[in-house]
Amino acid sequence: MAKKQEVPKIVRSKAEPSIVDDGLDERVPDHGPNEPADFQVEGDAIESFIKDKRIGLRIRALRQKNGMGLVDLGLHVGLSASFLSQLETGRVVPTLRNLARIAMVFSKDLSYFFDPGPRTLFKVHRQADRVRLPQSGVQDPMYYFESLGYLVPDRQLDPYLAEFQPLAGRSSRPHQHAGCEFLYVLKGRLSIEHGDILYELDGGDSVYFDSSTTHSYSCIGDVPATALIVTLQQPVQEFKATRPSEARSGTVRPGSGPIAQGAKLPQPGRRL
Repeated sequence: MAKKQEVPKIVRSKAEPSIVDDGLDERVPDHGPNEPADFQVEGDAIESFIKDKRIGLRIRALRQKNGMGLVDLGLHVGLSASFLSQLETGRVVPTLRNLARIAMVFSKDLSYFFDPGPRTLFKVHRQADRVRLPQSGVQDPMYYFESLGYLVPDRQLDPYLAEFQPLAGRSSRPHQHAGCEFLYVLKGRLSIEHGDILYELDGGDSVYFDSSTTHSYSCIGDVPATALIVTLQQPVQEFKATRPSEARSGTVRPGSGPIAQGAKLPQPGRRL
């Protein structure tokens, strides 16, 4: 008579969960031999648990991020394109072996497919927590600014609240940086020189421009001007420039020289 296979004895500490995997495709409940199990995992619950992990969507996201087609991925992992398509759409569930193959192609750990999804970025910046900073390197600042996005690490855009002081005979300091910039005048009047053209903006006016072109700002009049400024490090596509006569806002003076301004905001990418 064949010898009955002995089930390995499982020794657990109190810190371990009440259900463990014995390696023999059986779940061993933590109760005595004559005690009934407290629960039984239903098939629907298992399917729901697997669906919540969104494994297929994660496989598709990895594949598309790396610019790889279903056929190409299939060649790497030894699976057909049609089967991979079923994996991505959730019609079939991958085995750990197939999932490991896919993970290795993209240099990921198996845990990548089971970890909770990343939280949506949402950071509140309270006005009371912001720091008002003056123009650096000068005794008489021409502007003050507050970062509106300092709590977000590795942010792709930098929003600022800037207050430009009256000129009082001070000269301008034009600057340039990669990317583009958006400015919205909240109150007061502001003069902006972009290249060799000078624009004057009133409260409520806004401008979006290529910041790789030399530009500068200055307050007009004796009242400080406040503006919201957003800088973004992103290449700007070439486009036909608007003719000065088509500019909607304020006064346009082609060919004007540097204007008095001292408000050189931090370059994009600099963190406060």
